[in-house]
Amino acid sequence: MELKFTDEELAFRKEVRAFIDKHLPKALREKLAAGHHPSHDDIVFWQKTLNAHGWGVPHWPRDHGGTGWSAIKQYIFQEEMMMAPSPPPLAFGINMVGPVIATFGNDAQKARYLPRIANLDDWWCQGFSEPGAGSDLASLKTKAVKDGDHYIVNGQKTWTTLGQYADWIFCLVRTDPTVKQQLGISFLLIDMKTPGITVKPIQTIDGGHEVNEVFFDDVRVPVENLVGQENKGWDYAKFLLGNERTGIARVGISKQRIRRIKELAAIEQRGGRPLIEDQRFREKVAAVEIELKALEITQLRVIAAEAKREKGRPDPASSVLKIKGSELQQATTELLMEVIGPHAAPYAPEDDHGSNEPPIGPEWAQTIAPTYFNVRKVSIYGGSNEIQKNIIAKAVLGL
Repeated sequence: MELKFTDEELAFRKEVRAFIDKHLPKALREKLAAGHHPSHDDIVFWQKTLNAHGWGVPHWPRDHGGTGWSAIKQYIFQEEMMMAPSPPPLAFGINMVGPVIATFGNDAQKARYLPRIANLDDWWCQGFSEPGAGSDLASLKTKAVKDGDHYIVNGQKTWTTLGQYADWIFCLVRTDPTVKQQLGISFLLIDMKTPGITVKPIQTIDGGHEVNEVFFDDVRVPVENLVGQENKGWDYAKFLLGNERTGIARVGISKQRIRRIKELAAIEQRGGRPLIEDQRFREKVAAVEIELKALEITQLRVIAAEAKREKGRPDPASSVLKIKGSELQQATTELLMEVIGPHAAPYAPEDDHGSNEPPIGPEWAQTIAPTYFNVRKVSIYGGSNEIQKNIIAKAVLGL
């Protein structure tokens, strides 16, 4: 594999950076660099900005708004967006259900949903995990029983990220309980305004409201909202998760955090000199940077192999990216915690505006501990790292 980018690819990177500099407001960029979460409006604004430029869904087919970029250009684009940093795309629509509809949906579904997903006119959330059916997703119990031209859905989903904002949810539901677990699952698109749906917040360890429980009580879903064939939902879910894991390494995010670590370590003092001058700390940063470079090369190898892979068949090597990418995301937040030291102890939620007490420690330190705790989840979602190791053992090592 050629490890150097071509002149055309380097020129494209400059084009992406120039676009970000021109269109991403400085205040929003600084907000994200400081570790604050983007708001609902931040994400919508940036997606609409990208889509107006033709960059909203670069990895989709051209017929549905895609750019036709090579896999390398898509990688460069994602990396620059993460390093800026800019508000992340709403993955549930753009990276998950959108490609599923584009690949397996009928013409009516493509015409109805895809343009609205690309422009973030509809906010989507994911209805996969359930109590007792997380990494063991095939054991899900939410059922859908056909009643004329509708399915009647009953059950519960959990860890539904940003479901409090959602207009739609894509769900795996059991439509045939008499066959092997994986063979009786279907993929449904459900309007969140449908009677019988209840959303309840779950407070995460960092004090935020990012995930939810979603309950379905006799929810009537039109049969026309079935994607593909009934009882083939497991195949579509594997396709979706394969797409999710290929980009889940988040190399650009880790690069941006390392940049932040060095900036803050140059400010923070230890023993009368900047922390960045401490030899042991520098060795820790260097070790993470070396591993990150190895991960980046591995991701580029996976991308280079995509053209040779059977369409719709996920690459088991994406599990390697998921494992190492999540480990490095956690390692970078650990280094940030080391930078701020005892200032990590006080906790002040972002949405807590009722306190009149001054912050303890520098203002920039306030987001680091919540981010550290929040990033503990990355080795669990998208299929836990333990499950990814099983995938590698079976698909790659033949064990």
